[in-house]
Amino acid sequence: MADKPVFLPAGDLGVVVELGDAIKPEINLRVRNMMLALEKQRVPGVVDLVPTYRSLLVQYDPMKITYDHLVATLGEVAGSLDSIKVSSPRIVHIPTLYGGDYGPDLDFVAENAKVATDEVVKLHSGTDYLVYMMGFTPGFPYLGGLHKKLVTPRLQTPRVRIPAGSVGIAEAQTGVYPVSSPGGWRLIGRTPLKMFDPDRDPPTLIQAGDFIRFVPLGSEKEFLDLAKRVERGEYKPVTEPVT
Repeated sequence: MADKPVFLPAGDLGVVVELGDAIKPEINLRVRNMMLALEKQRVPGVVDLVPTYRSLLVQYDPMKITYDHLVATLGEVAGSLDSIKVSSPRIVHIPTLYGGDYGPDLDFVAENAKVATDEVVKLHSGTDYLVYMMGFTPGFPYLGGLHKKLVTPRLQTPRVRIPAGSVGIAEAQTGVYPVSSPGGWRLIGRTPLKMFDPDRDPPTLIQAGDFIRFVPLGSEKEFLDLAKRVERGEYKPVTEPVT
């Protein structure tokens, strides 16, 4: 039986719905189900929904719905989550060139894990990662499932600029930088795919609830050829259903 949800005020315009106290796929699924149920119900006064690992921030207009009324409505929705059917998740393939100029910290990650660089690539690309939530920058996925051997400390001094598409590791997490930005994650590779494109609908390539599978590219030429196809709009990302 799922834990009883906890409702917490978030200033004058928000309510945090806590649906568990740990980072677990089953708790995260309840968060996404709660968000989908509220989107479908279209509660008057609710203006935005922000899912996280284990909670959902509900932002509302107090001129259209009171805090007490909203909490009561949220409680009713939370009580029906087990009966909600969501669409089957998908696995999105992310072609990635590991090492070299595209992954300058691959050697460090291998040394820290006490394995060869080829083993790092094998371990990193051998897992389908659950996208728990999006954040930090538009389209940045927070992924679960990194192999314990690959847990790596962040850089002591963050880089001023990390290229878009860079694949990194920080502690027990891995992710992809969707846009160029500063960052302190250890970079092990890069994808030529556009993880975020404001002219695309939707602008993010992946969504919370999806899975990511990193697929190693064999050479820089393969990376550059694929990048050209992406730029020309000729490449459609490979996806498959979760079985």
